[in-house]
Amino acid sequence: MAAPPWPAPMTGLMDSTRTALGRHFLWGRLSALGLSLALLAFLADQSFKWWMLHELDIAASQPIAITPFFSLVLAWNNGVSYGWFAQNDGLGQLILIILSLLAAAGLWVWLTRTLSPLTAASLGLIIGGALGNALDRMLHGAVADFFLFHAFGLSWYIFNIADIAIVAGVLLLIYESFAENRRQGK
Repeated sequence: MAAPPWPAPMTGLMDSTRTALGRHFLWGRLSALGLSLALLAFLADQSFKWWMLHELDIAASQPIAITPFFSLVLAWNNGVSYGWFAQNDGLGQLILIILSLLAAAGLWVWLTRTLSPLTAASLGLIIGGALGNALDRMLHGAVADFFLFHAFGLSWYIFNIADIAIVAGVLLLIYESFAENRRQGK
């Protein structure tokens, strides 16, 4: 039987990115879980920031005392955690954006290869948080932070939902590391 006169169907980009294990290079067994949590963290962060900045207008109404030790405020963070490496110029912010995107891409590659649901969930939270803060830098030139714990004249640093997602993800990775070591008897 002769070959048909039309070309064979294209295999597509996803087929060309398969690894020797039969997986897609950028999509693994638990990628949907990680992506779902990344989207959840990102959307929760960005929705809350939008509400605080545009609906509540926190800039005009701050501070808002929720409890004697917790307030909502607005602080623009030009750096990373605790304001370290503050970058007040466009080039510095661009470097922080690029670093955030590279970190998220590297974590995504790790996520596509993990076989642990807890690792996938942890990485998804970290990726979503990193992308939420990166978008702030792109839109505002700084990250909007709102949550302030304070007591007895002392204040802890101001943070946002993206930071919570990142810290939760890191803590879950640490927990899993210790749990895995215990399982292996180390």
